[in-house]
Amino acid sequence: MMTSTIFLSLLLALLPCVQSEITLIQPEAETGHPGGSLSLTCKTSGFNLGSSSMYWIRQVPGQGLEWIVYYYSSSSNNYAPAIKDRFTASKDTSNNIFALEMRSVKIDDTAIYYCATDPGPERRNRYEPLIFGAGTQLTVEPGQKSIVKPKLSAFYPPKSSSKDAVQAAVCLASDFFPKDISLQLAFGDKPKANVTRPSVLKPDE
Repeated sequence: MMTSTIFLSLLLALLPCVQSEITLIQPEAETGHPGGSLSLTCKTSGFNLGSSSMYWIRQVPGQGLEWIVYYYSSSSNNYAPAIKDRFTASKDTSNNIFALEMRSVKIDDTAIYYCATDPGPERRNRYEPLIFGAGTQLTVEPGQKSIVKPKLSAFYPPKSSSKDAVQAAVCLASDFFPKDISLQLAFGDKPKANVTRPSVLKPDE
């Protein structure tokens, strides 16, 4: 009985030293378009999100780390001037998610975005750095137009009785995207010809 009591006392003494590993899981990459909106997420575990200080830190290509958000609660937070009024951080404690809602994004917002947390009072010492997620590569790029099929118009020359007359047929392609186009023309039983914009094809070519 004495042995069991001593073992239990040792186990209880060791429990405060057993701590869950802090993890911050972020999507690998996201894409946005200028003027658009998107959300970055950070799935947390191993600590109490509701009572922890959280951060968003980004690294623009070729530059150092840039702090952009400190967030503890909706009433205790701070934003860098470059993103203030466009970005909003929030905690979803029921799902352990720390999020960054981004509005009116710019090409200059292209960067790697890191979610980070303070080690917490039970773990903290003055030499311990923030704990970082792996980061999300955000690329803000101009939107691309959808493919638009061309409108085709054909113009044929009038028939000529002269065998030496040079005649040309014209095919007009308009209102299409992207602007590179390849056309294939055929004249009666003559072989088809491939042409690339701009093009005017003579029947005997």
